[in-house]
Amino acid sequence: MATECTLPVEYCEYYPNNAKCKEWLERHLPDVFDALFKTSKDPTTQSAPKTVAGSDVKSDTTAAGAAAADEDSVKGVGETRGRQKRGGKALVKTKKKDDIERYVKLARSNRGKKKYVTVVTGLSTYDIDIKVAAKFFASKFACGSSVTGTDEIVIQGDVKDDMFDLLTEKWPDIDEDSIEDLGNIKK
Repeated sequence: MATECTLPVEYCEYYPNNAKCKEWLERHLPDVFDALFKTSKDPTTQSAPKTVAGSDVKSDTTAAGAAAADEDSVKGVGETRGRQKRGGKALVKTKKKDDIERYVKLARSNRGKKKYVTVVTGLSTYDIDIKVAAKFFASKFACGSSVTGTDEIVIQGDVKDDMFDLLTEKWPDIDEDSIEDLGNIKK
């Protein structure tokens, strides 16, 4: 067992600071160090792990190890399998975005006799987080703002005219031609 990393010597390479562990191993157990870390100078030959008498280093001579070695030689040097490694996250395949119609619709709705709310829909077509946008509108206009549907934000007050400039300024992906004014709607 290596004293630097307190791991068995065959696992020293997985220690975060393996340079110190290699130095210790080279000084105290040079025969084990040679067996683990010496590589041949000829790049065409592959070195197999050696068994050192009196140490914990073991070679993989099982049938599964031989089958894996044959499989690696068939695949070629440098190619890796597409399996997830332990502790890591698997690669997530991203879905291709379909050509969907991008739009933002603004409307004003009555909330009483003289009070209005502004309804914004279509921000999710631009991959904008609706909750973040609602919070931004509430802080910008100093009013209440809430998410009422899957793609609908209700802002308290008549701020529809200010929204045209604000949307293009905050999110440059939205052009003014894609913003549609629906006028007054009844809720």
